[in-house]
This record gives sequence, structure tokens and C-alpha cells, in this order.
Amino acid sequence: MERIGFVGVGLMGEGMAASMLKAGYPVTVIAHMNRAPVERLLELGAREAQTLEDLAANADVLHICAPGSPQVETIVEKVLPELPKGSVVIDCSTSDPVSTVMLAKRIEAAGSHMADAPLGGTPAQAAEGQLAAMVGADETTFARIEPILRSWAGAAVAHLGPVGTGHRMKLLNNFLAMGYGALYAEALALSRKVGISTETFDGVIRGSRMDCGFYQTFMGYAVEGNRDSHKFTLTNALKDMTYLASMAGAAGIANPVGAAIRNSYAGAVSQGGDGSEDYVPHLVDFVARANGLDE
Repeated sequence: MERIGFVGVGLMGEGMAASMLKAGYPVTVIAHMNRAPVERLLELGAREAQTLEDLAANADVLHICAPGSPQVETIVEKVLPELPKGSVVIDCSTSDPVSTVMLAKRIEAAGSHMADAPLGGTPAQAAEGQLAAMVGADETTFARIEPILRSWAGAAVAHLGPVGTGHRMKLLNNFLAMGYGALYAEALALSRKVGISTETFDGVIRGSRMDCGFYQTFMGYAVEGNRDSHKFTLTNALKDMTYLASMAGAAGIANPVGAAIRNSYAGAVSQGGDGSEDYVPHLVDFVARANGLDE
């Protein structure tokens, strides 16, 4: 079986790596700033590499789950000299498609291949092997990696086109998702300003045509106070909306709604919502404070 290397066994990566181990793939991980997921994966049979170079030298297919394109570029710079010829680098991050296409050319020139396979889903779905993958790759590379992807993306594996297409689709997906979050936060602030409680608002929307899965995880914090109801950081939301703005600019399309959504998250981050545990549903607090409301 293909030897798997994995960089980034965090909230999503741990479940992905565990799913590949359960499917029988030999998986090598690298030390993470949080040792706990590494230790859990070692108990499942993973091997630990001490350096990125060691990880690359023992990987036929290398997964990367990083915060964004700058980190992915740094990782590729370090692993590229050691990658076996013919290996595949799969970027599962939400990255800038311009960077992705550039990296793909470098990796191909070095004798290997690249695919972008950003994720759809939550850490809970990752733990169950039920993520979705939006894949950009040539036909031959996709055919090779599809069985591996399906070990952790049991919900759906969609081959969308050449390298870069997966990241373009992921940004469009997150445009909608982060847009929902910005709308919900502003609607809840306005609701309270006009005398309608959050609980009353939720009682009308939940179960109606305006309800959806994202609404329910967002309101898991607003109504129930569950800070971990949707563990996607405000800084990642801002990063993704910044990438979306870049993509829109490159395409020559006006993106006024995207700009408004980006500014909502930028406002929260500038108010201090830049921590590793400041998640998208917490946007409701930052919008409330900006409008003179207690949280």
C-alpha cells in the first residue's frame, strides 16, 4: 500500500490520519505543537518522523493540513528535495489557488505530482472518517489517490478539475459559510436591539426554511453557550475571505458582499478575536459589543 506522510495532525488532521491507519495504510506523522494527537496516533500504529525531510523520504503520498498558503509553501520547500520521484503531495488546507498552481508546477518539475483536496466538515466528522473532499488533480493522479481520500472522506469525494480547482471551490464554499455567520451575528444584534431575544429569534428560525446545519452549529453557542459548537477560528475565517477577495480580483469580478463579510471578521479579529479558541460562532459577541450590547 502507499506509504502516507502527514503534516498537521490538528483538529482535522488527527481524524484523517486515524482513518487511514484504520484502512491499513502505513502512516508517518511529525511532531505537532500539541503532543496529545501525536501520541494517540502512535498508539494506533503510526510512526513519528523527527524532521520534515525524514517524513518526506518515507512517503509516497504526503498530506498537508496547514493554516494557509505561507505555511504550505514553507513545508513544500523543505520536503521537495527528499520526496521520492513519482510521489504525490496533497494539500488539504484552505489555500490561495494562485499559490497552489505555482507549487504544483514546482513539484511536477521535481518529478512528483500535486493535488489539492480541501476539506468539508467538522472535527467530529473527521474523527468518523466522514469528511468531504473537493479535489483538484489531473485524471491519473486522482485515480491513484482516490482510494486514499475515501478512507477519510466517506461523505463525498468530488473531482472538480485540474490542480487549483479544489481550492477555488473551497473558497466559494467558505464564502457562503462565513456569510451565514456574518448574517446571523448581525441579525441577532439587531434582534436584541428591537426587543426580540435570541431565544425567541431561534424559536422562529429553527425548523423553518431558513434553518440549516450551519445555523444549528452557530446557534449552539448563541443559544446554548457551547463554545465548541463549531470549531473554526475567526482568524481562519478572515484568512479565507482574504483569499476569496484575491481570487475575485484575479477573475476581474466585483465582490462587494464578500468584502462586507470579510470586514465583519476583520472587525472581530481587530477587537481581540485572534486566539486559537475564538471560533466563528463567537462572532455574535463581537458584533454585539460593537453595537453597545452586553454579550
